[in-house]
Amino acid sequence: MARDEISHKGRIVEVGPAVTTVSIVSESACAACHASALCSISGMKEKKIEVPTVPGGDFKAGDEVDVMLAASMGMKAVVISYVFPLIVLLALVLALPHAGLGEVATGLCAIAGAALYYFGVWLLRDRLSGGYVFYIRKRQG
Repeated sequence: MARDEISHKGRIVEVGPAVTTVSIVSESACAACHASALCSISGMKEKKIEVPTVPGGDFKAGDEVDVMLAASMGMKAVVISYVFPLIVLLALVLALPHAGLGEVATGLCAIAGAALYYFGVWLLRDRLSGGYVFYIRKRQG
């Protein structure tokens, strides 16, 4: 695996003419803990990812694969998901008191501003998802 890629282990669920569905297991940081079986906080969540089918690929359901994404796309997702809403939140928290709003109103408006940002991202989800192309590779070892 190259350093400029993000990789997740997965299993092919279905291979179609245009799309291959891969199941990956997303683990929380504490899922690897020795006490995770006793703890209700630890969690593992199965996610299904659709990947363009490789023409002439010899993939079939049940194959273990690596789901790959360019690291730059991962950074783009972090910026859209965390950095921009933080900027919106901070800008509102710093600007609204100067506009004469009280602390409670400022806090509520800042939260509403972040919520509106995420609603906008949700509205643009189809356009944004087009820039994220996953691909699969057979697992080595």
